[in-house]
Amino acid sequence: MGSTAIAAWIAHLAFWVLVVSGLASGQLNLKRLVIFLFLWFAGLAGLPYASYEPVRAMFSPFVAILDIALVLTIFKGDVKLI
Repeated sequence: MGSTAIAAWIAHLAFWVLVVSGLASGQLNLKRLVIFLFLWFAGLAGLPYASYEPVRAMFSPFVAILDIALVLTIFKGDVKLI
């Protein structure tokens, strides 16, 4: 398993952890949840049918972008590390 596969796995795990934590904290209401899940499913279902060949392998970076949007939505900005 290469580093790109590990990064893809981490992005997917982070997506589902952020969805659950957003629901648990109340920061992710039903409308936002449906939007994020729809975008995730649209990327999963739609990217393999893209006519441009490199786009077909872009599902993991797409999920990483959704992770960034979830962090900004749930935490109302960037997460402070210090």
